[in-house]
Amino acid sequence: MGRIKVEVVYALAAEADAVTLSLPAGSTAAEAVAASGLPQLGKIGIFGKVVDPGTRLSDGDRVEIYRPLALDPKEARRRRAKKAR
Repeated sequence: MGRIKVEVVYALAAEADAVTLSLPAGSTAAEAVAASGLPQLGKIGIFGKVVDPGTRLSDGDRVEIYRPLALDPKEARRRRAKKAR
């Protein structure tokens, strides 16, 4: 089996950490995150779409590590609406 090249990205508030990896073909998103050394705090996605950690990767994929939300978006809207009254 060959190898694939993927990028693992973890975005912070002001910057992003990115690691480019060469992995065995058939590797999963979870394996890429583990190999990157970046923290896995939340969900995992590929090119902006949340995926199961067991999803097999393709050459050129960008694996994204999503941070947990600080506040539920619906609750944030409620608070802004209440404040605007």
